[in-house]
Amino acid sequence: MEYFAFQWHITDSCDQRCAHCYIFAEGHPRLVEMPLQKARQVVVDCVEMCRRMKRLPYFYITGGDPILHSRFWVILALLRERSIPFTILGNPFHLTDAVCARLKEYGCDKYQLSIDGLRETHDAIRKPGSFDATLDKIDVIRRAGIRCAVMTTVSGTNLHEIPGIIDLVVARRVDIFAFGRYCPTSFEKSTHIEPLEYRDFLERVWHQFEQYRDSGTTFNLKDHLWTLFLYEKGLFKIPEGLDADTIYDGCHCADCHMTILPTGEVMACRRFESPVGNLFRKPLYDLYNGPEMEAYRQYERFEKCSRCELLRFCRGCPAVAYGYTHNFYAPDPQCWKAIE
Repeated sequence: MEYFAFQWHITDSCDQRCAHCYIFAEGHPRLVEMPLQKARQVVVDCVEMCRRMKRLPYFYITGGDPILHSRFWVILALLRERSIPFTILGNPFHLTDAVCARLKEYGCDKYQLSIDGLRETHDAIRKPGSFDATLDKIDVIRRAGIRCAVMTTVSGTNLHEIPGIIDLVVARRVDIFAFGRYCPTSFEKSTHIEPLEYRDFLERVWHQFEQYRDSGTTFNLKDHLWTLFLYEKGLFKIPEGLDADTIYDGCHCADCHMTILPTGEVMACRRFESPVGNLFRKPLYDLYNGPEMEAYRQYERFEKCSRCELLRFCRGCPAVAYGYTHNFYAPDPQCWKAIE
């Protein structure tokens, strides 16, 4: 059976105030922590939804910084009791050898850290000292037998620093590296990347990935524009004999992923405003199959992608498109295919 991924925000509490943070960008009047009893309900509901869909649940536990939840370890125990695998998306500040050993004991499969630039850029985006703290904790995570992933948010601000980050994560023996694009809340010239500029960037990074092919670091091609890039290079071919109306890959929004906030609000994707209901008022299975979620599966409405042969495998990042235009179906602003 295939996995269904739940990005579960258990608390808004955090040691940082990152420039691109969704929580604080939205001006929350107070920080919310999901009560333990509600967390139990979330796990039960997710398991029931997956049972009905014949899928396996996989959790990405995050926040804020999830370790700051007052019942953090009890919540992890809820997953361990059911042998549900999970990844932690968190900060480096509270990680020690003892904490990571305990995370491993509770079944943590992977711990994801963020590096959003070299030292000066990263610390300006997050907080002073964050860059060095992050590097220091890579070995701590790996010593515990937990895979360490590094995620980078790419924009015009740090685009030129990504090759240096790649060199760094390989040197530090990071297990997995990936990047995704910044989702702006308006057209911001300082963060914008032109389509052909982005394609040239992917070309440079691809050569670097090839250079480090045997390094032990896995490069996760998270951005779906990689599909277009590899298609044009002849490295991705559309399989023959597939159903012409079936979506096989690309953006996971409303497909095999959903986000749960500390309030119980459910979003199709955390990277843009996409509320579909509250699981404390309506079961997740019904939310997933309801009209609010179905709106994000109307692939014929994609203004550019619906005319592309890669519709079933790519669709770029609709969240980034929404950030620029407030239209989920608008063309991906970094897609260079058939630029009009």
